[in-house]
Amino acid sequence: MSFEVVAGERVAVIGPNGAGKTTLLSLLAGLQRASAGDVSRPPSEIGWVPQQAALYRRLSVRENLRLFARLEKVPDPEAAVDRALELTGLAERAKDELSTLSGGNQQRVNIAIGLLADPPVLLLDEPSASLDPRQRAILWEFIDGLAAGGTAVMFATHEIDEAQRHADRILVLADGELIFTGTAAELHAAGDDADLVVAFVALLEARGH
Repeated sequence: MSFEVVAGERVAVIGPNGAGKTTLLSLLAGLQRASAGDVSRPPSEIGWVPQQAALYRRLSVRENLRLFARLEKVPDPEAAVDRALELTGLAERAKDELSTLSGGNQQRVNIAIGLLADPPVLLLDEPSASLDPRQRAILWEFIDGLAAGGTAVMFATHEIDEAQRHADRILVLADGELIFTGTAAELHAAGDDADLVVAFVALLEARGH
């Protein structure tokens, strides 16, 4: 597959289970080595937010961020932590133990870790998984704000409505192959249906997946 993401663009990656969504993001983040091809930006310029965060529940929010900033060898850990806290709106919760935070706020800590190096590109794997509707709304407002500020955001999701609402462009993967790239409106047309979910399924079936 071949594609590009520009500054401030929001790109959703959708596809059935096992399509390669997480693998793709892992390759882009430098967590897995590709057998062929290349990525134009080095891993140091790409923030990575996995679905399952390795956070330390007995540490405070600030202590978690400080730990990861040092592990990632960020030049000025304290400044990076302060910036990430401000960006994610967690400054007032900096001293709180992680275990006392709601699921939505814990996910914001997860994203804050991905922002420590102030990356121009942010990758998120199922960022709203396990969040309730209100928490999802708050999270997406924040993610959309990052993109509006110039950060290129690429996220994998199983929620087709999230892709429709929060992505400027959609990539559809199936069996490790990129079978569609375009806007939600273009996906509607490709699947020949006004309902995006139905259009998505129709596209997969048309391509033999």
